[in-house]
Amino acid sequence: MRLEGPLDLRLAPMAAVTNAPFRLIARECGAGLLTSEEIDAKALVLDNAMTRTLAAYLPDEHPIAMQLLGADPDVLAEAARRLEAAGADAIDLNMGCPVAKIVAKGQGSALMRDPLGAAVIFRTLRKAVRVPFTIKIRGGWDDRTVNAVEIARIAEAEGVDAITVHPRTRSQQFTGVAPRDVIARVVAAVAIPVIGNGDVRDREDARRMRSETGCVAVMIGRAALGAPWVFSAEPPAAPARARIIARHLALIAAHLPERLALVQMKKHLAWYSNGLRGAAKMRAVIFEARDAESVQRIFWTLWNDAGA
Repeated sequence: MRLEGPLDLRLAPMAAVTNAPFRLIARECGAGLLTSEEIDAKALVLDNAMTRTLAAYLPDEHPIAMQLLGADPDVLAEAARRLEAAGADAIDLNMGCPVAKIVAKGQGSALMRDPLGAAVIFRTLRKAVRVPFTIKIRGGWDDRTVNAVEIARIAEAEGVDAITVHPRTRSQQFTGVAPRDVIARVVAAVAIPVIGNGDVRDREDARRMRSETGCVAVMIGRAALGAPWVFSAEPPAAPARARIIARHLALIAAHLPERLALVQMKKHLAWYSNGLRGAAKMRAVIFEARDAESVQRIFWTLWNDAGA
């Protein structure tokens, strides 16, 4: 199954990672449609301050999908209406988060266990917004309930516009190899666009996923951490990578609250240091640093000493 045409690569939503600065860096490196990290629908409706920060985006991020987390159809619908009114280009429903505290509330991948309940959510959300409505699912709950095809068919019948499939089950978490045949089966089962996700390391791997499964686009998550240039047509040389990192740091400082900005700088600079000589020791020092200026100085010293 050989698909021709431009390679549509998208940044996968990742909790506590895919905030506005990182999303914009991914876009500037070549990523297509962006998706926010998961936004708790109830917290958004209650106007929680931290949730407002999560839902913030920058003008250059368009087109952007805002991803909602929840299980109550009416609360999800109200949150979706608010995000649409705030300018979201699409609304995405999180049906893949495997974290225990999330599934304990019946949210994330727990929705895969209740196809009839999922249908009600799909129908309610579809009626609530005019922008495209999409979902991101897993292969199923566990090996005995690999029901991605069933959920996809229900979603299509209820008016969902596109589906992203991470083919591992919830019980697999992120272990083992993502079984791409699950994505292929979903592609064969529905007429709406299917986006593939899971274990994509680089552009060539994304091309293989598209050819093997027939998916129209590919989401990259963990491989973009410390390497947002994975979305670029050509891998940048060290000076260009340094400019991208500096741009990312400037965006973090400009658009995130000071305390959150420091946490994000530490996290991303630890990823950016992967492969550099002396990185392990540097990361320990970075996480002890108390201000953004010190964190950046430590990183750039390592970068220059390593001859990156």
